[in-house]
Amino acid sequence: MNRKILSVVVLSFNLNSMLKDCLSSLRTVKNEVDFEVIIPDNGSTDGSLEMVRKEFPEYTLIDIGENLGFAAGNNKAREFCKGEYILFLNADTIMRKNTLKGCVAYLDKNKKVGALTCKMVLADGTFDKDSRRSFINPWIGLVHIFLKLDRLFPKSKLFGRYWYGYIPVDQVHEVDVIEGAFFLARKKILDGVGWFDESYFLDGENIELCWQIKQKGWKIVYYPKVSIVHFKGAAKGKVNSQSKNSVPLSKRLKFRMAGVNSMEMFYRRHLWEKYPLWLNLFVITGIKLVKISRFL
Repeated sequence: MNRKILSVVVLSFNLNSMLKDCLSSLRTVKNEVDFEVIIPDNGSTDGSLEMVRKEFPEYTLIDIGENLGFAAGNNKAREFCKGEYILFLNADTIMRKNTLKGCVAYLDKNKKVGALTCKMVLADGTFDKDSRRSFINPWIGLVHIFLKLDRLFPKSKLFGRYWYGYIPVDQVHEVDVIEGAFFLARKKILDGVGWFDESYFLDGENIELCWQIKQKGWKIVYYPKVSIVHFKGAAKGKVNSQSKNSVPLSKRLKFRMAGVNSMEMFYRRHLWEKYPLWLNLFVITGIKLVKISRFL
């Protein structure tokens, strides 16, 4: 088997034009690193499959035929990946020059780093704060989700821990969580932890994977020396007002509730035993309130 240095996995779901732009941007950096591109498609109905077959015949397309969600959809690429490193890249991103080369070089030199992300820049040129995050605990959750004090005091080490606001955005540093939009990891580590946990449909799977990687003793790094553009939200299947009525209510609710369901699942799995019962009940009550708010 002809082994590649890097396998780039771009999950596709009804993002025809954005997917085309993303894949085109990968073509512009094809000489930086020896890489392959695998595109699992989660049952797109907007012509994405036909577009990839016609415009990008050199890439590997996987026609899944139904929407399995982010975790299971990306996992479909596992048997096709030949790379030493795996990059999960959102279809709503644009690759910039030197990003792949820089990230692979960093992993080559830093053998204790298991996964990393680059600096993600939003369409308006501002920093995507979700590029780097801390694991949620009761204090961070209270400050970030309910009190929102990290918005008021973003550079405070006490209040700004969720987004590491107290660390400059151009500084390389170790983090807890990196976003699934640009998630680069060593394949041997992914194989060891079983790739994404398919219990998560949408949101939370990257947090779970980061938890598993760190439990194995590997470091996760935010590497802002290079960057990509991220058209945030599109890859999660968010619909606009014009197409909203064409999507069944049950599916809209499934997307809407996925994040908060993942939050509760992660807390019960990994944090419940760390805190007293009264605090756990307080946290779960807060999560239930968020669920009710999103449902309404």
